[in-house]
Formats: sequence, C-alpha cells, structure tokens
Amino acid sequence: MSQNRAAWIFAWALLAPAIIYVLVIVAWPLVETLRLSFTNASLRRTYDYVGWRNYEKIFDKDFLEIIIRTFTWTSFSVLLKMIIGTFGAVLLNCAVPGRHLFRLLTMPPWIVPMAIGIFMWGWMYNGQFGMISGLLQRFGLVDGPVAFLAYGNTAYWATIVTDVWIGVPMVTIYFLAAIQSIPRDLYEAAWTDGANRWMRFRRITLPLMAPAIITMSVLSLISTFNSFDIIWILTQGGPSGSTTTMIIDTYQTAIGSKKYGEGAARAVVICIFLSLFCVAYFRMTRKLAAAAKA
Repeated sequence: MSQNRAAWIFAWALLAPAIIYVLVIVAWPLVETLRLSFTNASLRRTYDYVGWRNYEKIFDKDFLEIIIRTFTWTSFSVLLKMIIGTFGAVLLNCAVPGRHLFRLLTMPPWIVPMAIGIFMWGWMYNGQFGMISGLLQRFGLVDGPVAFLAYGNTAYWATIVTDVWIGVPMVTIYFLAAIQSIPRDLYEAAWTDGANRWMRFRRITLPLMAPAIITMSVLSLISTFNSFDIIWILTQGGPSGSTTTMIIDTYQTAIGSKKYGEGAARAVVICIFLSLFCVAYFRMTRKLAAAAKA
C-alpha cells in the first residue's frame, strides 16, 4: 500500500503543473467570460445580471451578417491555403536543382513578425505609392490609382490575400513532411504499371495525405476564424464594416465600446462555433482511422 500510495502521489505531482495551468489559464477565464456574458458589465464598478439579454441583442440582422462574413472569409482563406500549400509541397518534393533553396524561400512569410508583414502589405495596397497599384497602372490595367483598402470588395479580398500569404508556408511545410513520409515503393510500383504523374498524385499522394490535410484544415480554420491582427492592422474592420468578422466585432464591443457583458456573450458564441469545429474534426479523424483499419 505504501508503494502504491507513493506512486499515486508521484503521478499527481507530475500532473499538478498541467492541472494548475489548465485551471488558471484556461478554465477560470472561460468560466468568468461565461458569467460576464449574463451581466451588463461595463466601466462601472457595479453591474447587474440581465439573463439572456446580451445573447438576444447579438443575434440581430447586423450580427448575422457578421457571422456569414466570418464564415465566408474563413472558408476562402483556408481553401486557398490548402490548394496552394498542396501544390507547393508537391513542387518542393520534386527532384529539381536548388530545391533546398526553394524550400528555404517559402519560410519568410512565416518567419517575419506578423505585424511587420501586415504593414508591408498595407503599403503595397496603398493607392498613391503602393507597388500593386503602380504595376496595374504601368501595364495599363487601370486608369488611375487604386486604393484597395478604401473599398469594401477590394479590402475584403486584400485581407484574404494577406492571410493566405502568412499561412501558406506552414501548410506547405506540413504537407511536404506528409508527402515525404509516403513510401517510395508505392510510386515505383505505380510507375511500373504505367500510371502517369496525375494518376500517381490522385491515387497515392492525395489519399495518403488525407489525415494531414484534415488536421491542417481544422487547425488553419481555427486560426483563421480567430484572426485579428491582419484585419485590424489593415482595415480595423472597415470600410463600413465590410471586413468586420466576429473576432473584430467582439473586440470593438468589449474594448472599443466598453460593453464587457455584450463582448463576453460574443466571445462565448465564438467559443461554441470553434467547439463544434473541434467535434467535427474528431469525428472525421475517427472515421478515417476506422477506414484505414478496414
């Protein structure tokens, strides 16, 4: 019994730092946010419980538009990252001269501090002295300066392009590692049977990359859904709310307008959406594992 008790105490001692971290850093702020979401907390020292009023406020027409905009913004961004990352990984895996240099050149968007990279894109989008507008004018594609961040449609796509530029390197390197883990014997056997490059990619590479694609898709989706820096630095949710996503709206409500109760309710809604994504992810991974065993 003494040995069992000592082993039990030793096991809990090893778990204690992780348990304390989860309780203090994760659980307590989450419970506090949930509690504040049922109050009218603001800069005042006192506040009252208002029940579901904050949730009733946020599900109006404007917030539903923000939800739709967030999902479309996230979907386009993640889809482009997956497509570009997949083909980038395939190209980097090819036996071509200088491929190590090409792999190194994919890293700067990921290595450069995010704020610096976003500011760089902000200068490039500038209508008066930005590189993109200047190139379009030089090639005669536009008649005058184009201020990409001054119009709703162009600002929307400009933030997506910036987010894709920042996220593609991680996706590419992750997929490259997945491709390199595929046994070469499969490709040699397929080549011997007369399969061309496209058939080998479709029948071998993509199926065996499926777990990596699903994992990276979910991780990228959660990261993109919560993306704040890119939109805030470039547009701060403008112009006229055309780039306002749920995380931007939550910040503007809680920090900008000092409506902490309403902001907490919005944060809870975001947490629910992301939890649903995680549940869907685990179900998909279980199905893939079952299919692989079969």
